[in-house]
Amino acid sequence: MMIVRPIKADDHTALRELASKTGPGFTSLQDNDQQVAAKMENALKAYNPATRGAEALFLFVMEDTETGEVVGVSGIESAVGLTEPWYNYRVGTLVHASRELKVYNQLNTLTITNDHTGYSELCTLFLAPDARHSKNGSLLSKSRFMFMAEFPQLFSDHLIAEMRGYSDENGISPFWEGLGRHFFSLDFSEADQLSSMDKVFIAELMPKNAIYTNLLPQDAQDAIGKTHNATTPARRLLENEGMRFTGYIDIFDGGPTLEARTNDIRAIQDSHYVKVHVADIQPEGELYMVSTNDFEDFRCCMTPLTSVGKHVVTVTPDVAEALNITEGSTVRVVPLSSGRRF
Repeated sequence: MMIVRPIKADDHTALRELASKTGPGFTSLQDNDQQVAAKMENALKAYNPATRGAEALFLFVMEDTETGEVVGVSGIESAVGLTEPWYNYRVGTLVHASRELKVYNQLNTLTITNDHTGYSELCTLFLAPDARHSKNGSLLSKSRFMFMAEFPQLFSDHLIAEMRGYSDENGISPFWEGLGRHFFSLDFSEADQLSSMDKVFIAELMPKNAIYTNLLPQDAQDAIGKTHNATTPARRLLENEGMRFTGYIDIFDGGPTLEARTNDIRAIQDSHYVKVHVADIQPEGELYMVSTNDFEDFRCCMTPLTSVGKHVVTVTPDVAEALNITEGSTVRVVPLSSGRRF
């Protein structure tokens, strides 16, 4: 059984192993010892109220309870842009018109902004290739909403998620090659790695004025708002939960930023409490996410549920053990995908 739980200090080796598999363009978890160590340190601080900062990083891992292997990671930044600027491009429109010449042109532009300052961010979602089956990706991503529903005071009223932008089979980003390289004189992978460690150079080198997209190479224009092939399923999953692309893109690879009001997310809005009855039966049917209400020992798994009374559901002993719950415990539940509720 797969469970999602807060990261712990002894997960460092597993996190480093996952980072070695992410590939170019995965800014938030790179094949870099320094970044992984810093991310682990920040995450451990987030789960300690005495050391938690305004921009807390809550990291979670997916663990196979049968083998003890960590197969995935996901995260939530409680707020972005409070201590270092948070940059993206806003896609806009300018009209150039002349009545005398009978010319009317609508031109797309890119303008650098800090519009999402203070928003919470879904980040660092990565599942090992061998574990990409049986809806594990859905659980790893959506379990974060259960944590946010349980501890809303830790997060903003608005939520964003930056999607990895398109790159070809050689890891080349056409958006970067058509735009960013002219200002940074760096390879995409190098600039991407630097941005994860220090964002000051972005402000120093990025153009301050609006950029007309029609002046970019066609392949760079085509990449605006386009996700990496491996990220498309994650985008669809978040869009099904209520997040939308509203015209903001990543300044490096042109990937879309999805956003929503936090309370409008389906899994947050529809989740609710039930009591558990533990019985050695095998429920069938729709999968539910089931999560505990502990903070440091938060756990979430997916399983079918059987209703046995008003606000009472049956779970198997295996599920109870995985979640560290007992007869009569209170848990939060919601369908893994949109559907009926108890």
